[in-house]
Amino acid sequence: MARSLKVAVQMDPIETVNIDADSTFALMLAAQARGHALWHYDYRTLALSEGAGPNRGGRLRATARPVAVRREQGNHFTFGPAETLDLGATDVVLMRQDPPFDMAYITATHMLEHVHRGDGVGGPLVVNNPASVRNAPEKLLVTHFPDLMPPTLVTWDIEAIRAFRATHADIIVKPLFGNGGAGVFLIRQDDPNLNSLLEMHFSRSREPLMIQRYEPAVRLGDKRIILIDGEAAGALNRVPAAGEARSNMHVGGRPEKSAMTARDSEICAAIGPLLKAQGLIFVGIDVIGEWLTEINVTSPTGLQEIARFDGTDLAATIWDVIERKVGA
Repeated sequence: MARSLKVAVQMDPIETVNIDADSTFALMLAAQARGHALWHYDYRTLALSEGAGPNRGGRLRATARPVAVRREQGNHFTFGPAETLDLGATDVVLMRQDPPFDMAYITATHMLEHVHRGDGVGGPLVVNNPASVRNAPEKLLVTHFPDLMPPTLVTWDIEAIRAFRATHADIIVKPLFGNGGAGVFLIRQDDPNLNSLLEMHFSRSREPLMIQRYEPAVRLGDKRIILIDGEAAGALNRVPAAGEARSNMHVGGRPEKSAMTARDSEICAAIGPLLKAQGLIFVGIDVIGEWLTEINVTSPTGLQEIARFDGTDLAATIWDVIERKVGA
């Protein structure tokens, strides 16, 4: 792309990122290599001004810092002085803070929707589309593709959960809006702790649980497939650690090189058009055996691992798409 883009990155504290694994960091490095200018901000500094008044020209602002990044352990970023950044005057906003997908997260999507250009003219391109992110909670979006999923139940009803286990034996119990494998339990058919687990969850949360049939194929790995603008772009396998039912790399899952299977391609072909239509440019899906289990649209990971395994620079591909959409 001929011109430099002004890119605002909404993310967790950059001081805490693992520069050898973090996908947001990879996106920032790729943007900087193309000559794009980067700003970093925390969602808690967002301020939306509406109605007549002196701030109307900068309707959505954030306290941001220009930032330069480098792949150097312990010295991977340099901040410029903090400033009030008019997000409406940027070209791209990367919405990349990690869940939980709570009311703070949802409110941030509403605020960013005020400046998101979509396919129109003016304002930044927000990646991913904030309205689509809000309307596509990761463990619920997948339920729109029942033929691709293992048996699944989303409910508050304890009796329904007991009946589901009676039918399917071993089950996985997940908080509906969790991330990184936190709070995910494998409950065996004869495990006496199901009732206690449900009582503990519902005493602390008003949110339902997702219950899925346990797929023994997870011992061979939980495949993460990256889709870019609705097209399958790369994959890696994540193998659970010994004694662990979860394959998330946050909890010790081991990444491995992986190729796409015919079933993987079938799944991607089925969901890709919806993702593209909804402006979900960077998506990570989870596939266990033959089954799609989650569609991750908030802050998917896996770019750096795939790059190491097969040399595919998916961060560059994502920027190709962004630049094309901004320039259209």
